[in-house]
Amino acid sequence: MSDRLSVRWTIVPRDCPRPVFACPTCGGDRPFHQSGKLRLNANGKRLDAWLIYKCDDCDRTWNRPIYERRLAAELPPDDLAALRSGDPAFIRRLAFDLAALRRKTPVIAQSEEVGVEKVVTGGSAHATDIEITLAVPYPVGLRLDRLLAAELGLARSRIVALAGEGQLVVGGGGNALKRPPRDGQSVHLDLADASDGRGIIDAAGGTANCAAHMNGQTT
Repeated sequence: MSDRLSVRWTIVPRDCPRPVFACPTCGGDRPFHQSGKLRLNANGKRLDAWLIYKCDDCDRTWNRPIYERRLAAELPPDDLAALRSGDPAFIRRLAFDLAALRRKTPVIAQSEEVGVEKVVTGGSAHATDIEITLAVPYPVGLRLDRLLAAELGLARSRIVALAGEGQLVVGGGGNALKRPPRDGQSVHLDLADASDGRGIIDAAGGTANCAAHMNGQTT
């Protein structure tokens, strides 16, 4: 039996990225949030599509081009159907396309608020170390050190100290702790010599998930 507990964290931002523009109504730079709505205009066989954003302060709208003067027949059928129905999952995927947003503005506000789902995927319930695999379906604005501190119930200084002592190793190395988490990234914690190691491991796995794993249940 392995001494290591394996856990997957799925990290989902609570808010979409917000491009920052000069708002003509407010008279200064303001973040614009996506409204959850699309605008679709067909002219013959060609169509234009926009994702509608609103100023955080005054609700003035900005239409972000998605397709311009494109032949409907050239679009992927699933995209065309999603545009016509205003599919929320399609809109969310567009809203998190940072590369497309950066072609419109270099300044993008990203919330640090995230939801984290923790699932034990294997290993020993009595482990003294833990391997966390990060699943990040959408880009997040929260730095990895802040995420770990919040989810493990530790001060950021403790996270830095653990990394400095080699008890915390992050895939990607270098300044990985100071950057947002990446999909597929790993975090390894060796807590054999830590007096609070059991509490950290329980927090990393989620108390309910660890209990279920100990009892041989699936989560």
